[in-house]
Amino acid sequence: MNLNDKTVVVTGGARGIGKALSVRFAAEGARVVVADLRLDDARQTADEFDGMAVSCDVSKETDIQSLVTKAEDRFGPIDLFCSNAGVFFGESDLATSATNAQWQTCWDIHVMAHVYAARAALPGMIARGGGYFLQMASAAGLLSQIGDAAYSTTKHAAVGFAESLAITHASDGIKVSVICPQYVATPMLGYGEDDDFSTHTGVIGPEQVAACVIEGIEKEHFLILPHPEVEKYRQHKGADYERWLSGMQRLRGKIIKETGSTRLEDIHKLV
Repeated sequence: MNLNDKTVVVTGGARGIGKALSVRFAAEGARVVVADLRLDDARQTADEFDGMAVSCDVSKETDIQSLVTKAEDRFGPIDLFCSNAGVFFGESDLATSATNAQWQTCWDIHVMAHVYAARAALPGMIARGGGYFLQMASAAGLLSQIGDAAYSTTKHAAVGFAESLAITHASDGIKVSVICPQYVATPMLGYGEDDDFSTHTGVIGPEQVAACVIEGIEKEHFLILPHPEVEKYRQHKGADYERWLSGMQRLRGKIIKETGSTRLEDIHKLV
């Protein structure tokens, strides 16, 4: 897809990767709707390119339905819906440490928000003969994230839903891409917008993710990997599952030995 003169919605678009995507989509000539719980931040981002800001809680289907209506009333039919919003809670010790409420929040935001977006936008896209769903997952959706079972599990489910969309609706002209980065210098990882991350191996900036996404949707690739090494890890996992699990167990032990925890802010410095 060429984004010039297209209508694009980005959830979680006020900060981090979502902001970088919104800015880059606008630079490519798209009309961009920035949706976020942080409406003031969304407005600041949208003001950078004369876009539209909408308050949206993606865990609520009615909010996403309203978002689609507002976006189409302002800019016309949605060509690309980017489900980007995400959360990360971590776990104190056990794989079951996260509370039921945290599990539910991860499920609602990482999975059901994608379902709600497709449910709201898919019929119109099919009627018009095509459309595009761009869904943020994570390398954790292909591999695993040490230190957060709820995050890993729901990101796996996000990849699964993206596969289902792609398989079921290709004949309707629907394109699907799923983005699976590793570590990105965002508030989720403890980085501010202007922080220097150049000395942290394996950490890339949100703008690098956005550039990779543009290339991926231009080629209409299903799997978009801002960290190319993730493909190697994915192949290793598929080729010898037992060996991969053993390696992840050793890595977890190393992280705990060197940092004393499995906090995301510490893990990325050792991986």
